[in-house]
Amino acid sequence: MTTPQIRRLWLRLGQVAGLIVMAMLGIIDIRYGMLQLSLDGLVLSLVRVGLAVATVRVWLPEHPQNSRRLPSLALLLAAASIAVTVATLTVGFGPTGVWGFAETCGLLASIYVVARRGAPRSSVAAVLALGLAGILLPLRGVADDRYVIAALLVALGVAGATAGGAYLRFLDRGREQVLVTMRAEQRAEFARELHDFIAHHVTGIVVQAQGARFIAEQDPQRVILALEQIEQAGAETMNSMRRMVGVLRDPHAAPDAPLTPLAGLTELNPLLAGFNGSGAPVAHLHVDGDLDGVPVEVSTTAYRVVMEALTNTRRHAVGARSVDVQIFRGPESLFVRVTDDGATPRAAVPRRQHRYGLMGLTERVHALGGRFSAGPGAVGGWVVDAALPLDHEAAR
Repeated sequence: MTTPQIRRLWLRLGQVAGLIVMAMLGIIDIRYGMLQLSLDGLVLSLVRVGLAVATVRVWLPEHPQNSRRLPSLALLLAAASIAVTVATLTVGFGPTGVWGFAETCGLLASIYVVARRGAPRSSVAAVLALGLAGILLPLRGVADDRYVIAALLVALGVAGATAGGAYLRFLDRGREQVLVTMRAEQRAEFARELHDFIAHHVTGIVVQAQGARFIAEQDPQRVILALEQIEQAGAETMNSMRRMVGVLRDPHAAPDAPLTPLAGLTELNPLLAGFNGSGAPVAHLHVDGDLDGVPVEVSTTAYRVVMEALTNTRRHAVGARSVDVQIFRGPESLFVRVTDDGATPRAAVPRRQHRYGLMGLTERVHALGGRFSAGPGAVGGWVVDAALPLDHEAAR
């Protein structure tokens, strides 16, 4: 089960738990209304339960981040709750001993969701309105000093729900900023690699063209061979440049960074040799298929998948003794799999690390139109899988 699936599962469990709690509180509200032995009390209890059900429309759905609709729904809910409170006092019901516990729970849940997911500007007004509605709720059930105590308790709940939603919103925003930075870094790395690759091939084209000019009169057949090589190198350069420029469309990703040498599939053997030279576990390389002619962006991405997987194995694979690196070239894609025999489940990564290495790899592989996954293996250990299309344009 992937991390997003686990998060969704916990979200659903929390929502189910919230519905159960609200249902129990709603039963209590209706029970108190029945104990008042009056039709007005029962009707008032049903109205309170109806408002509690209305809050479900606000906090239960999975609203998108910065939702503009969410604060609007929250403002309508707050207005309805305040109107019922005012009407209760105006009609003369007076304190009834219960004010709507299910509605209170629903309002707090709504405050949390609005603070976390709502559009920033309108969410402030929505949270304030919901908080006011919650603080006024005890007026329906208690009076005098008891109201002050009840209002303070509700106010503490409002503050806690607001702080919790705002804190998680802050964490989400920080994570998004990290992802944006990582995307920019990946694009910058693509740009550096593109520069090196094109410089290498253009230099070869120039040298071949210069040689062809000098041997044109002596050996015309060699000129034809040189032209074929120039054509092949030029076509490969243009194809890779077209693929990689598609990834560099972000106008903010144009850094003046120093150039770095390319590291691709041909450097896997030195990479594994360095890994094995530092002690257990021992890595083994298995290659199936011809790796000649693999596009440069695919080759370098595959290298980085293997490098990150080996790094994570060294850091986190408890008790691992061996690592298998498998490279398979299919008709349309290059497949990379790195597996270890460490203990599962893997030791938890410290919160401050946030698996940013795997997140960066995911962004890079997806930029090429590929697929990436990392998780526990079916028979133990850890498995990192990547499928990289050899034709990036066809994969888009």
